[in-house]
Amino acid sequence: MPDLSERADGPALIALWGDDDAGNEFRLGTREYDWHSHLRGQVFCVESGLVHVRTAHGSWLLPPHRAGWLPPGEAHKVSISGAMSGWSVLITPQASHELPERPCVIGISELMRALVRRAVTWTDQAQLEPEQERMIAVLLDEMRRAPHEPLHLPMPTDRRLLRIATAIYEEPENGRTMGEWAQWAGLSPRTLSRLFLAETSVSFAQWRQQARLVHALERLARGEAVADIADALGYATPSNFIAMFRRSFGESPARYFAQRGGLR
Repeated sequence: MPDLSERADGPALIALWGDDDAGNEFRLGTREYDWHSHLRGQVFCVESGLVHVRTAHGSWLLPPHRAGWLPPGEAHKVSISGAMSGWSVLITPQASHELPERPCVIGISELMRALVRRAVTWTDQAQLEPEQERMIAVLLDEMRRAPHEPLHLPMPTDRRLLRIATAIYEEPENGRTMGEWAQWAGLSPRTLSRLFLAETSVSFAQWRQQARLVHALERLARGEAVADIADALGYATPSNFIAMFRRSFGESPARYFAQRGGLR
């Protein structure tokens, strides 16, 4: 089977349905893909399970019914857990130029979902019909305008900051203050705050919260109880954890993982 993600010619957009079939180009299930890249950009979504993606810019999670974006040529490593169905949209570099320059997680509108459902039925012929071209234009516009979700953990490059970020990611329940982390890494609190914002585009406090969100989503996807997750991540009460989650996503953990309907 030809690798459609490396296809330079053909339609600007190729949509694929994914499952755990060994013959499927967008194969899901539970597996890992080592570092690789694609000529085409990729927007992808899973209907169940969880996808963990690592890039040079950081690490992010893709829960069900959200879409991940990888620009053309972006090297990435993927770990998939319990994802039995989903879809992938492969976009030529020329058609990707108005989409984000860096990987991200975006929300999925009902219109985007409907257009992908239609595009999955198309063949990958070189020439699309005018109606299909119009649908692609609308779909790309929906992707460009889609809201970004706080599931990305940008990693700093400064070795002292990277040491702190790695320690927090590996031990999100650690209650050290910013001043204590700065002292641990041989920095002043002011320098830590300034450099962290400059290198990651988010404040130290925001980054720490996003790290906890990433761990929370992984645990929620495994079916762990909210009370256990709150305790493991260092929250005083489950209510405090739920309030933080609601501020970030606009809904409770239970509603976030509620079924929103799939392509089928």
